[in-house]
Amino acid sequence: MAQSSHTVKKPWIETPLIESAALSKVAGCRIFLKLELLQPSGSFKSRGIGNLIRTALLNPTNKGKNLHFYSSSGGNAGLAAIVAARDLGCPCTVVVPHSTKPFMISKLRAAGATDVVQHGASWFEADTFLRQSYIDEGCHDRAGSERNQKNIYVPPFDHPDIWTGAGTMVSEIAAQLPPRDGESAGGFPADAIICSVGGGGLFKGIVEGLDTYLPLRADSQTPLKPVRVVAAETKGADSLAYSLRAGSLQSLEAITSQATSLGALCVAPKVLESALSPPAGVEVVSYVGSDGDAARGVVRLADEMRLQVELACGISVEAAVAEKLKTSVPGLEPDGRVVVVVCGGSNISAEMVAEYRQRLQDGWESGF
Repeated sequence: MAQSSHTVKKPWIETPLIESAALSKVAGCRIFLKLELLQPSGSFKSRGIGNLIRTALLNPTNKGKNLHFYSSSGGNAGLAAIVAARDLGCPCTVVVPHSTKPFMISKLRAAGATDVVQHGASWFEADTFLRQSYIDEGCHDRAGSERNQKNIYVPPFDHPDIWTGAGTMVSEIAAQLPPRDGESAGGFPADAIICSVGGGGLFKGIVEGLDTYLPLRADSQTPLKPVRVVAAETKGADSLAYSLRAGSLQSLEAITSQATSLGALCVAPKVLESALSPPAGVEVVSYVGSDGDAARGVVRLADEMRLQVELACGISVEAAVAEKLKTSVPGLEPDGRVVVVVCGGSNISAEMVAEYRQRLQDGWESGF
């Protein structure tokens, strides 16, 4: 039921920002980690999907209706939808493809899903089934809806409310970073933000957040140094890089990366638009590494920071210490600042980290 904004809490938290001496030493500049793995759902998805769900509850047109949320994801988006809906007192059903592992299905059920439905061989098939069965016009009888119930579709990344929610971390980062001596108050206090890209919701949110932040603090007398947003992907799930090379929206034929949370065949159209034509003061850099690079980032973070993240997050960690970063973000001095969004993810365990470590020792391929 729609409520006052004073009574509908935000289903995400302000996460810590910490400086890593170990990563800074390897990178040759100051590396800060935005710990989104501490969100209620275990990933940054709590922000965007939580904002979508909260916005639906605040929508006056939903007043007096019982809202039931439906997410088409077997991974972090589905978990974020369940946790946010649960914390705001609403039911949430997730439709996942048959390829979703029992490990993740158990997590979805344990988090409080009203139901977890398996359908199709891919996310696309699961998503199509969800929309046709529960969301589209005329499907309410099949969904078992009551007359005053409204079913709300929760996409994993392609929605303005999701981008707005993801962008809330930008002002947090700016407030949490220590001020730099002698720097104009108008700029953003970091040289670069590194984030992982699957469908692009996180990337789009950060770009939008910077676009809002920078004009509010612009000083017309002082040229502002551009902030670079480094979009990190793994080879075989690099749908943004593929589209950037083509100069137009393109779909991968298949996902061949093991970083399955990055497994969007095509980014959202608005995501590519932001990458090709970012707002003033923002420059976009594409970084593509191997699954081995992502695994190295996972192991590095576990060893040096005692934090566990999945492969989709590990690629951003490894991008921060890669030689390519120094050419992609020119002028990075020892006091330069790079923020890595430690986006988290639930598809990880101590056993998986140990497996990655062993495979790396056995020569898991690195590079591009």
